[in-house]
Amino acid sequence: MAAVAETQKVLIYGGTGALGSKCVEYFRSKSWWVACIDIVENEKANANVLVKTSDSFTEQTDQVTADVGKLLGEEKVDAILCVAGGWTGGSAKAKSFYKSCDQMWKQSVWTSAISSHLAVKHLKDGGLLTLAGAKAGLSGTPGMVGYGMAKAAVHQLCQSLGGEKSGLPAGSTAVAILPVTLDTPANRTAMPNADFSSWTPLEFVAKKFYEWTIGNNRPKSGSLIQVITTEGKTELSPAHL
Repeated sequence: MAAVAETQKVLIYGGTGALGSKCVEYFRSKSWWVACIDIVENEKANANVLVKTSDSFTEQTDQVTADVGKLLGEEKVDAILCVAGGWTGGSAKAKSFYKSCDQMWKQSVWTSAISSHLAVKHLKDGGLLTLAGAKAGLSGTPGMVGYGMAKAAVHQLCQSLGGEKSGLPAGSTAVAILPVTLDTPANRTAMPNADFSSWTPLEFVAKKFYEWTIGNNRPKSGSLIQVITTEGKTELSPAHL
């Protein structure tokens, strides 16, 4: 693994997905040291921590936590961006209901929980942790129960991290973004006739993360920030629960 240089540093959990790859690319363009945490390597990152797939949450947490610890040592990072996740549909009646719930829990909740603990151990005072929620998770999702349930859990986690005695370093901020649809190659393939002007560009999200890391218009810790794109224009608005 690459050594950590004396520069600004970020961990990107899910750094080989569409949004994660864009974040790696964007932060590298700003001369940040970037470590990718994922099941496969991102060659553009300075370092990679490979996640071993497991049906045991504690096994995966122990493995990732130990490997990140070996990589960083006593070094602290300026930001941890958890952009891991996925999507699957299905009601509670679907034959794949249990499988979809398991998949969504592993992809969204496990990764968010691990990222939160990594923040406790490795984030600098005043650092930034972002989690990947979804606007759909603010209300019922009968056609995609597993997805909505997992995202709602991520929202609750973020709100908890924003409270006193959450364990996060002093002055640090936890924020969850709640997009509707991200403009990814996979989404374009799955929905070729959709209105792409209502999809959020990945570049917008990566740039916003960067702005928050350097303290520009950073939301209050624990905030759930909706990301809404209309006719090609993207705006942010806090979710009021």
